Amino acid sequence: MTNYMNVGRLQVAKELFEFINYEVLPESGVQQESFWNEFEKLIYDLTPRNKQLLLERNEIQNKIHSWHRNNEQFEFKAYRAFLEEIGYLEDEGEDFKITTANVDEEIANQAGPQLVVPVNNGRYALNAANARWGSLYDALYGTDVISEENDAHRNREYNPIRGENVISFAKEFLDKIVPLKSGSHKDVVQYRIRDHKLIVELINGEESTLAEEEKFAGYQGEPTSLNTVLLKNNAIHFEIQIDRNHPIGKRDAAGVKDILLEAALSTIMDCEDSVAAVDAEDKVLVYRNWLGLMKGNLSASFLKEGKEHIRTLSSDRTYTAPNGKSLSLSGRSLMLVRNVGHLMKINAILTEDGEEVFEGIIDAVVTSLIAKHSLIGNCLHQNSAKGSAYIVKPKMHGSKEVAFANELFNRVEDMLGLNRNTLKIGVMDEERRTSLNLKACIREVKERVAFINTGFLDRTGDEIHTSMEAGPMIRKNEMKAACWLHAYEKSNVNNGLSAGFQGKAQIGKGMWAMPDMMADMMKNKIGHLKAGANTAWVPSPTAATLHALHYHEVNVKDVQTRLLNEYQDLRNDILQVPLAKNRAWTKEEIQQELDNNAQGILGYVVRWVEQGIGCSKVPDIHHVGLMEDRATLRISSQHVANWIHHGICKKEQVEETLKRMAIIVDQQNVDDPKYRPMAPNFEHSVAFQAACDLIFKGFDQPNGYTEPILHKRRLEAKEKFAINQ
Repeated sequence: MTNYMNVGRLQVAKELFEFINYEVLPESGVQQESFWNEFEKLIYDLTPRNKQLLLERNEIQNKIHSWHRNNEQFEFKAYRAFLEEIGYLEDEGEDFKITTANVDEEIANQAGPQLVVPVNNGRYALNAANARWGSLYDALYGTDVISEENDAHRNREYNPIRGENVISFAKEFLDKIVPLKSGSHKDVVQYRIRDHKLIVELINGEESTLAEEEKFAGYQGEPTSLNTVLLKNNAIHFEIQIDRNHPIGKRDAAGVKDILLEAALSTIMDCEDSVAAVDAEDKVLVYRNWLGLMKGNLSASFLKEGKEHIRTLSSDRTYTAPNGKSLSLSGRSLMLVRNVGHLMKINAILTEDGEEVFEGIIDAVVTSLIAKHSLIGNCLHQNSAKGSAYIVKPKMHGSKEVAFANELFNRVEDMLGLNRNTLKIGVMDEERRTSLNLKACIREVKERVAFINTGFLDRTGDEIHTSMEAGPMIRKNEMKAACWLHAYEKSNVNNGLSAGFQGKAQIGKGMWAMPDMMADMMKNKIGHLKAGANTAWVPSPTAATLHALHYHEVNVKDVQTRLLNEYQDLRNDILQVPLAKNRAWTKEEIQQELDNNAQGILGYVVRWVEQGIGCSKVPDIHHVGLMEDRATLRISSQHVANWIHHGICKKEQVEETLKRMAIIVDQQNVDDPKYRPMAPNFEHSVAFQAACDLIFKGFDQPNGYTEPILHKRRLEAKEKFAINQ
């Protein structure tokens, strides 16, 4: 049972009340009495607006359901006219440019990878924040980017054949990105500084310099005995690290032991999809870790090879610039925080009538109050050099909901004593109404927007749910080739660039979900840069290091400049519903689709509900590890619900599939001592029942969201098993 403190007209969970009063408010410049008074006013003022927006979502969805039931063979012009009539499709309005100010370089002018990490896991959060710099040698050696052919195996012991392949790859990278005027980096025997320039001595005794000398950015060590050469390309940095006594450096003619890449320029510390936080206890853990990151004092201990290690935030990196002055670069990712959306309520705070308060309102206030510590210098490491705090806001539907978020941010700034637009917003383009009305959405936050992005899983889940009554959808793996998806991805970039994002804000692309398939990532993810995105999500620090190579190969600024002249209105294409016009699937194909969806749902939900793990590498039906968060449930559950609704399969077939896949998931988790098998007592498995609910109640879930069911079942599991997180 949660214990509550009466605070004015609010009932605040004791653990949250004490956390805010004794850990967050001190030294924040905000007085305790004033904070709770203003918080109460904000909640009571904005809750009715929040409710009304959710009511409008439901009304619009019900109208769309009814229209499709009455127009089985619909004509596109009539469909579009209907969407305009009900306010689903908005008037785009006049052209405009965003005026966002005080945006950090990592957002405005540097293009590079972005991590998303559950902030309730302190070790993961620290690892992500420290992934600003990553070892290229380690990333290559430990992944399939380097082939294992010709005895280049990944063994427990160092394999010199593989090591040589890694070094060869790295030297080729240097020759491509920072070529010498003559010779190759493979032939260098010494790097030194002379007359403020980088000089290299080649194996043949000749000297050379960089072909583009301006790419030399600094060094560590003495000019004739360097430890580090700092280079800069496409506005991001990397180091050539030199140590002739190092096991790798002593084998290298120039003493090079590693190439260190500036990798994850930014990291989203997530309070939402990758986190299982359902009550005050969970939220305090989320907020406490965010506080530790903002103050710089978060630490996490872990065992590695039998020894305890303590992880903390990395310090800045210092160099001597070519002109002899000191140069400092951040040792950490710029940290953003993702709040929850407008939908969910949570029992961390109740009104005087016992009604749960909207979680998104609580998140906005508490994460901003915490971020203020970094803004006013009450920290070991300043997060933002420009005095901004970055809040990513997910799952908004259309411009009214974005305008509400803007009003919420205004109110939070006022109550915390922050200048207007200190709180920057990231608008996640993952709902159909937002995709279609993105220009209008951006206009509502044109003075504070710093980020938009796309996301396949949530966006497809909403695509299916919105048009649930239109007919059966194509198979899930066919969605990536659908007309609407290509138009959506392109339109997101178009709208960002036409609104003036270049040099002011991020345009992002979604996650590469297969952390063990880095060779494939390197072949495919460069496409995000060529599409005009200046950031994209990756599943690990290793992936960030490898993906950083793409940003040296492609100058995103040049790509964006070219795309500025190629704007198209793609809303008609986005409106193309991905219906399966040819339903001639075989029984085997239908069962294959059900197996894949059911296994994916169960594999993730069992950890979420019964262990409180919101993000992890979950094996798929082929035992390939996929980095999953809550969005995977939305697309899969909505897809199966759609097929049941239109008779492609029956409920009984899905039930049998779920039970059969549960046995497979149980087997995949057999080595986890904390795991509770779902089979054979399916009726008593909270996780299994949650998976059933997600599918069989999927039609009735608001916009196909999984949170209401997951939260209910997680609370049930915590009570049933007396779980203490």
